[in-house]
Amino acid sequence: MSTAAEIQAQELLERFALKALVESCLVVEEGIASIRDVDLGMMAGAGITPPPLAGADQTGLDEVVARLERAAAEWGPDFEPPTILRRLVAQGRLGVKTGQGFFPYAQPDPGWEERPVKLETRDDLAIAWLDRAPANSISPGVVQTLRELWDGVVSGGSIRALVFASTSPMLFCAGADIKAFTKMDDAAGAQLLDEMHGLLRDMERSSVVSIAAVNALAFGGGCELAMACDFRIAATSASFGQPEINLGIIPGFGGTQRLPRLVGEGKALEMNLTGEPIDAQDAYEHGLVTRVVADHELLDTALAWARKFAGQAPLSIAHIKQVSAAGDLDAGIEAEKAGFRATFGSDDAREGIAAFLGRRAPKWKGQ
Repeated sequence: MSTAAEIQAQELLERFALKALVESCLVVEEGIASIRDVDLGMMAGAGITPPPLAGADQTGLDEVVARLERAAAEWGPDFEPPTILRRLVAQGRLGVKTGQGFFPYAQPDPGWEERPVKLETRDDLAIAWLDRAPANSISPGVVQTLRELWDGVVSGGSIRALVFASTSPMLFCAGADIKAFTKMDDAAGAQLLDEMHGLLRDMERSSVVSIAAVNALAFGGGCELAMACDFRIAATSASFGQPEINLGIIPGFGGTQRLPRLVGEGKALEMNLTGEPIDAQDAYEHGLVTRVVADHELLDTALAWARKFAGQAPLSIAHIKQVSAAGDLDAGIEAEKAGFRATFGSDDAREGIAAFLGRRAPKWKGQ
């Protein structure tokens, strides 16, 4: 049996947790910080694990609202459920158990639960969840899984739109798996480039509309995957970059070709030569992303767009995409592939990758 002191301590802990959740919600409502930054701050600054918003998702937002209502009745109006919390519950976004709360959660189809990219179908829509901890990096296995997923979506004939999303609240995709690249010979590296480019070009030519729901960091190959999608919807926490120059190499999955077509030659050159990322708002202003939304609205917005496109005429979609993309992109990609192979085999690339893996500054030789 619990003592009076133990009961009092439990009550204090519950009050603290509920108050932390209320304050976290209010910070998000007032636009002071994103849901991701709030949870990161609460983990780093207050040591709260799980952090308030992700923890509420795990508990169930409907249950959390009920707890807050009881707390408000007992302890006062400071514990009233915030508007954002009530709105999410009214929308049926209850957290992990429904696949969407403050954060989205994958509910993969049978057979896809353990794959590095998980397929989740929802009637005539599908979600490709990037799920390869810790960075969702693009390895040969990921490329193979992406190809299998894409071919299955296209051949099935019932999926009209595909959303790319991440299971990690901290990043979308950090880029190519550099360690895997270092273990490949020239033939294997060239094959990987060909396979990834083939997949991305198939996506661009298809009647299936692709949408990248970029929740956080999208660097290197992650940015290039997003650029090959028909649309990019970004959360306020998202950032985009092509940091390959810092490894002594160049983008290999289309970054020198699609980026200038989206943001213009000057901005693309700046991003590719400095390797510095840009935030979601900057990406929107330069045309890299189509829309910027609050973090907790990202997946729902992407799915709403997907439902709209799923209702359009597939043949018309395919022709509009093909005609709109007409030009010298294929020739540019061939030039990029040649440039990537040349730089990846250089001394500077070996030095850049070694420095990256060794967490030190590189010493370039220009050869």
